[in-house]
Amino acid sequence: MTLYFFLYSSTVDLGRYTIKDLPGSSGRLDVIVRCILSALYKNGEFEKNVQIWVFLENYGTYIFDTESLEIVSTPRNELLFTDFFVKRIKDIRGKKESDTLSLKGMKQSSMDIFDALNYFKEKNYEIFVLSEKGRDFISVLKELRRFSNYIFLIGDQTGKIISSNRIKEMNLPNLSLSEISYLASSVIRLIKLYLQFSKPKTKRN
Repeated sequence: MTLYFFLYSSTVDLGRYTIKDLPGSSGRLDVIVRCILSALYKNGEFEKNVQIWVFLENYGTYIFDTESLEIVSTPRNELLFTDFFVKRIKDIRGKKESDTLSLKGMKQSSMDIFDALNYFKEKNYEIFVLSEKGRDFISVLKELRRFSNYIFLIGDQTGKIISSNRIKEMNLPNLSLSEISYLASSVIRLIKLYLQFSKPKTKRN
């Protein structure tokens, strides 16, 4: 089983980025980075078979896959990770060869979030939209098949992508962890914990 997180942001703005004021200068890239680190790491080590796709509306799509990233070049420190990530984005967009040795194995995709969702939907991946108004996540755990691949779509604080007509037209199931609003990084950690301790049905051949 491979676990995917799709994380979308329409607010990231690197035009005024400075590491001295990460939350105030980057359009909340700090939130994105915390989500990436929450997805990739468990107790200081990489999770197995986890990918997080980061869709930045104005800067492209970036893939972090624990099977291709080098742990020694992937900082666990939020500020350091952010600084290297921003540099990689700027190098890629400027079509320059990066001189940083960090984040080796990070990939870029030409697909936007809708392209990616349609691509994986055609491959019969199970895709869930995380929404406070969705079906109770715990009840769905009993129905999950151990060897399926799952994608969990997490929107940004604006709610723009989750409420978009294009997402609604896909008829993707909505899941809710709770009526309480959690931080996106906490949502990712909770999903990993729930899946780790659940006993989903084994898919029959």
